[in-house]
Amino acid sequence: MRLLLLSSGVGAVPAFLEEATGTPGALRIGYVPDAALPYPDAPFVSAEQERIAALGHEVEVIRVGGTPLDEIERALDRVDALYVAGGNTFALLHALRSTGADRAIVDRVRTGLPYLGLSAGSVIAGPSIEPITPMDDPADAPRLTDLSGLGLVDVVVVPHADGLSYPAAVIERVVAEYGASHPLCLLDDDQAFLVTGERSVGSDLRLVPSP
Repeated sequence: MRLLLLSSGVGAVPAFLEEATGTPGALRIGYVPDAALPYPDAPFVSAEQERIAALGHEVEVIRVGGTPLDEIERALDRVDALYVAGGNTFALLHALRSTGADRAIVDRVRTGLPYLGLSAGSVIAGPSIEPITPMDDPADAPRLTDLSGLGLVDVVVVPHADGLSYPAAVIERVVAEYGASHPLCLLDDDQAFLVTGERSVGSDLRLVPSP
């Protein structure tokens, strides 16, 4: 598996894509926007997609909520890598699970599709999204009852851990309430976790700069 789990910056993306795909040129990137749907007018929504397009790649938007699974699967099979964007983690997981896209994504990532997640997209890659409750509002996904993540990695990424995008007190609350019960990995806005191999422990997980 090849995963790049980002907090905010995308500086590590070009090198990751070239290494993971073996292609230095333009790629087709599947872009999952569902985490941002609760915030349609927020500036970060368009800015995030524009940053990926600015890297010179073709961006194919794959909105999973309300889309038939067979359409999602065909889209996943067309792209060279998958980018799961930021926003509300609970809304994102609900969208994925409600269509079966969660299982389709896991199957493809485990068989070689490179996965990039930013913020919420990084959190859902782990075993649970419960520790993000102090950061994101679960009310944006009231029908979501199972908070298990995709299980692609063994840790719960806590993005924005440097207290720049969220108040430091919120990050401290995450650690205080969930640090003993969940394997948390704190990630600053200018960092990313690079995951290789079949597990996200030991030498398979590296912290890299991503300004």
